Amino acid sequence: MSRIVTSIGPAHPRLGRLAERAFLRWSEPGYRRAGFHRPDSPYARERMSALDAKLERGERVLLLGITPFGHNSGASLVEVSRADGITIISNNEEERFTGVKHCDVFPEHSLRVVREQIARRGKGPEDLHACLAGWDYPRYLANMVKTFAEHVPFSWRLMHPRSAGAFNPSHAIQAKHASQRLGEALGLDRPMPIIGMRHHDNHAALAWASSPFAGDDEPVMVTVLDGFGDDGAISLYRADGTELECVRQNGSTVDSLGVLYSILSSTQGGWSPLSSEGRYMGAAAWGDGDRLTNPYYKRLRQLVHFGAGGHLEINRSMWNVHLAGQLEPYNDVLCDVLGDPIALDDMWNPDAVLDPEDVRHEGVTRDRVDKAAATQLLFEDVVFHVVEHLIRETGAHRLVMAGGTALNCLASMRLVEHFDRAWFRRVMGRDVRLELWIPPTPGDAGIPAGAAFSFAVAAGAKPGAPLRHAFLCGDAPSSTEIETALSSTEEIGFEHLGDASTQTGREALAELLAALVSSDAVIGLYQGAAETGPRALGHRSILANPRNPDTLSILNEKVKHRESVRPLAPMATLEAADRFFELSSGAAIHDFCAYDFMVLTARARPEAWERLPAVVHRDGTSRVQIVRRDVDPLTHAYLVALGRRNGAEVSVNTSLNVGAPIAQTPVQALETLRRARGMDGLFLIGADGKAFVAWHKLVGGVKDGGSRLLEGVRAWRGESR
Repeated sequence: MSRIVTSIGPAHPRLGRLAERAFLRWSEPGYRRAGFHRPDSPYARERMSALDAKLERGERVLLLGITPFGHNSGASLVEVSRADGITIISNNEEERFTGVKHCDVFPEHSLRVVREQIARRGKGPEDLHACLAGWDYPRYLANMVKTFAEHVPFSWRLMHPRSAGAFNPSHAIQAKHASQRLGEALGLDRPMPIIGMRHHDNHAALAWASSPFAGDDEPVMVTVLDGFGDDGAISLYRADGTELECVRQNGSTVDSLGVLYSILSSTQGGWSPLSSEGRYMGAAAWGDGDRLTNPYYKRLRQLVHFGAGGHLEINRSMWNVHLAGQLEPYNDVLCDVLGDPIALDDMWNPDAVLDPEDVRHEGVTRDRVDKAAATQLLFEDVVFHVVEHLIRETGAHRLVMAGGTALNCLASMRLVEHFDRAWFRRVMGRDVRLELWIPPTPGDAGIPAGAAFSFAVAAGAKPGAPLRHAFLCGDAPSSTEIETALSSTEEIGFEHLGDASTQTGREALAELLAALVSSDAVIGLYQGAAETGPRALGHRSILANPRNPDTLSILNEKVKHRESVRPLAPMATLEAADRFFELSSGAAIHDFCAYDFMVLTARARPEAWERLPAVVHRDGTSRVQIVRRDVDPLTHAYLVALGRRNGAEVSVNTSLNVGAPIAQTPVQALETLRRARGMDGLFLIGADGKAFVAWHKLVGGVKDGGSRLLEGVRAWRGESR
């Protein structure tokens, strides 16, 4: 076993800084002439000052947030007022409309939704106070130049288009045309000026200002541990009252926890980047999670140098990403630890499955899952290291996490377990514990809304009410849209069920849903505006029986066509969540609202192991979602009805999709039903409450493939067979 040496930091730091400054001075005027302004520009300062003046006059101001290009393009509408603070109206993800995961094209569909929402308020695009972009693109490109210059001449392979993959800087170059295209998309007779906001400030502002901690006298910590932003990969913040301040950013795109986890999960898991991270976290539960016995952990940990003051730096004697990106991410030392990386051309993209029968899954072997567990342990070490420093520096005990890495719900659970009252008494001399909250869109899907939030916060606007739901993507479908989609194919049968707009109608539908699911039917639920973010939360969900031990294999193999290592998540009423899972007191604010968005894992109680086997993962944890009656009355009524039949107000909840983004439109929802042959039916509910049920009319050429579902519907109606 070879001895691993440590090499940290760039080879030519001064050259990197000179190249960065020179490029920024050269590029900024060109962007400004194209209508793209930086956050500290005279135009940005004028718009901030004008916003403050409007708020003083009692006006309600509309802001447009946009990610014009790059993975997760989209558009958001945000309202700001002195009375109500900053409020999200919508956060529209372009991938939902195009059906292409991590869509990187100009968000025409998302902007169409925004125009309609502006019109419903009796206003037009000319009433938008400002348009804010999710990146400071000139700074972003300058930082890429800096990274290249820091390691010349050996970094020449970074110029290859495939070296950066999803993080290719081409989207920053395309942004020069965004102002012109935005004006056209909004129906204006001129380009629409855009202000590019700092990427990590956008993550932080959205997460903090929509949290239950915002506006309190207690200081709040905000971490943004990202792939990378405009000027670094890690930014740490402190919020006091209504002010948010960045206290440290690492200034490096190489020393990145997000890139580290993305590269390791894809090159060892075999999935393409951006499709690999959650899958690898799921696989980690199958491996050896003990730091003393895991065969890979000790040597893999040397990939990160844990510096003083919470700093972390990647050991460049093991890492090759700063020289060749994704083309050759390992050098010989890391190959000796983990084995050769899986090449880009050999990776599979599970988020773009055109044919569910053509699915490639690697086998679950001890070697593969132990590597996943070692990577997860290293990830948690880094998060603990950074958060402990921030606690010591700020004296705070409330934490909001953002950036794509905040979706690692297992690390978040262990974070609140570690920094408990005993730790704070011993280390800080305070009788408190860590309190945690994570938004439903901590990653780049939330950046359009985050850009608007960041601008408003910088202008002095106060946070609004805490975010209660994530149903912010698009608008609720009309019954006409649903009926048109249902009538478009003979393969799908459908019936009108009733009216979900009244309490009586909702409860009746909930009883039918519960009767079907408790009998082991797998049912899709499509209602209202879609969830924004990566988690289905009851508006675009597939529901199944948590008591059936075969549900996991049925959904993974016959419905979702995905890997056997993937767990299923439970949705539950608050009472059931507390009964079956160990909800952390570190997430107890506002009746455990930190569990509302399925971003935090909890340990299953013994009763859950016994009664709810489908939703307890291999390591005894569950990614819980608490459903509130006032937020989603139909889904809550379904859980209550299921409790009467199953003895537990808990359901399996997985996203309504198969090898595609979460279904946005009725047509996409029906396409999911077609692909998911193991799905028995789909409930669709229009904006007016009109409810329908759809099923596979033809299965293998046999008519009435939905016979089990129809039998349940007839029994519900009191009809004879």
